[in-house]
Amino acid sequence: MKTSIKKVALTLFAVGTLTYANAQKIAHIDLDSLIGLMPETKTAKDVAQAYLKDLEKTMSSMENEFQTKYQDYLANETTMSDLVKKTRGEELQSLQTRIQDFKGQAQQDYQKKYGELTAPIMDKAKKGIEAVAKELGYKYALDTSSGNVLYSESSDDILVPVKKKLDTMPLAVIPGTNSAPKNNTPKGGGTPPKPNGGK
Repeated sequence: MKTSIKKVALTLFAVGTLTYANAQKIAHIDLDSLIGLMPETKTAKDVAQAYLKDLEKTMSSMENEFQTKYQDYLANETTMSDLVKKTRGEELQSLQTRIQDFKGQAQQDYQKKYGELTAPIMDKAKKGIEAVAKELGYKYALDTSSGNVLYSESSDDILVPVKKKLDTMPLAVIPGTNSAPKNNTPKGGGTPPKPNGGK
């Protein structure tokens, strides 16, 4: 008797759980596409590009200094004393190490800067998604651009209503800019361009 009551209770619980799960509305959105449609993205990319060019200018100056000193070393090596040759060699080695260190630091610095520039854009996008999901009664909104969704039942794409919602919201303030971005629709997503060909 107790066993049959447990079976009935478990069956009712399972049916209730399935009914509850089926009642959950699920939506999906390509977050990268949404970010690419936001006018703030172009502003952030422009600021990041200017920042990158400044880093590359310093890198180029250091490399030119190395090349000049190296060519001078080669041209005068035969007339140098052992002490001068050793000192110049150590100087070149030190400069080369500084260049390598700067490259690594510049890459990290650029990625950090890009993250700071895009953080307000991501925050605004998430607020827009949350607002639309609540308005339309969705319990979950999955990001299809991340590729983490291995399987899902059919769901509604909310990219268009979220974009409309974002158009009614104030533009995100991008750090380091003096004015609000123009309302032009940029192409591309939120991935930073690689500095100096990925070097």
